[in-house]
Amino acid sequence: MHPSHTTVDPAEVAKFEAMAAEWWDPKGKFKPLHMLNPCRLDYISQQIAAEFDRDLGKTKPFDGLRLLDIGCGGGLLSEPMARLGATVVGADAAGGNIPVAQVHAAQSGLDIDYRHTTAEALADAGEKFDVVLNMEVVEHVADPLSYLTACQTLLKPGGLHICSTLNRNPKSFAVAILGAEYVMRWLPKGTHEWHKFITPDELCALIEQAGLTPVDRKGMVFNPFSWTWSMSDRDLSVNYVTASTKPA
Repeated sequence: MHPSHTTVDPAEVAKFEAMAAEWWDPKGKFKPLHMLNPCRLDYISQQIAAEFDRDLGKTKPFDGLRLLDIGCGGGLLSEPMARLGATVVGADAAGGNIPVAQVHAAQSGLDIDYRHTTAEALADAGEKFDVVLNMEVVEHVADPLSYLTACQTLLKPGGLHICSTLNRNPKSFAVAILGAEYVMRWLPKGTHEWHKFITPDELCALIEQAGLTPVDRKGMVFNPFSWTWSMSDRDLSVNYVTASTKPA
């Protein structure tokens, strides 16, 4: 049965709509995402290549794969996925993000199907994808299980779901909220709500409840000395990413 309601939180959507025009400014409000992007792109590419037996050395290794980028924002993930050959749908509940993404894709010569819609609406419409990217979204929805169930519904059998979010512990409060919003001022105050953060064990349990099989999880760790991000098998204390598959 397809999900028929929405898990969109209007207050969360309004926050990101207000920041929409700044998506492609590497020194603006989305500076943390621009800094994180190479790290998460590498992880996403490696997981897709492994799951679908693709050679990343080829020009368009993801040719023939249909990919959904939920919470696409200005297209920071949608564009590189399109360059790698995937047929990309970028969806965002914040309507103000879509024109920004469309203009930038046109300027970049990329054909990306951007839509102001939700995971639930796409699932209700019967849309199916080989890959669903669900990056830094689950901590902003009203009902994580219903949302993840919609993501599962959107996947074809054998499809791949990649989901990143923030752990919930004192360190994540200090780093992601006090550090990023109050000290560094990388993000507007109130962008994140700590009680909505999800531990890796909680997320994997929700993913399993939604009908997916977790296959990998890693931390994304920021080095304040080199100002770079890297993947970690052990440190999932703040930012982390999971990969899961839909049974064939």
